[in-house]
Amino acid sequence: MTQAEDNKELIKNFWATLGRRDFAAVAAFFAPDGHYTDVPAPEEGARGPAAIEARLRLGLEPLERYVLNDGPMTAEGDMVITEHTEDWYWSSGEHVTLPFVSVHEIRDGLVIRWWDYWDLGTLMNAAPASWVEHIMVGYQ
Repeated sequence: MTQAEDNKELIKNFWATLGRRDFAAVAAFFAPDGHYTDVPAPEEGARGPAAIEARLRLGLEPLERYVLNDGPMTAEGDMVITEHTEDWYWSSGEHVTLPFVSVHEIRDGLVIRWWDYWDLGTLMNAAPASWVEHIMVGYQ
């Protein structure tokens, strides 16, 4: 296998793990200095496995259901780029399908950078007020 193929396989496993919402296992994919950011969000994201796990728990754990839908993936060297959608379901009945482009950079078999590109308006127009309040409290 080439380095790009190895990295692509790593990210396929990463997505499968996130799809199960196994946040601790997702954190284990990251280097100690790994950085995750939601590009449209106002803050700079999370650094390090523990902070990344906490950030993912904050947004995804409260969902009643979370479905990650695979999409095209390409890799070159240390970079893997994925296009996919995520279906978020809240117990209050709201649902949104969020399209994403995700960029992962890998070093020594660990993710050092994960940037998610998506539309903040799509999420905020669908999310219940209680979830938005939960997110805002989590980042204070």
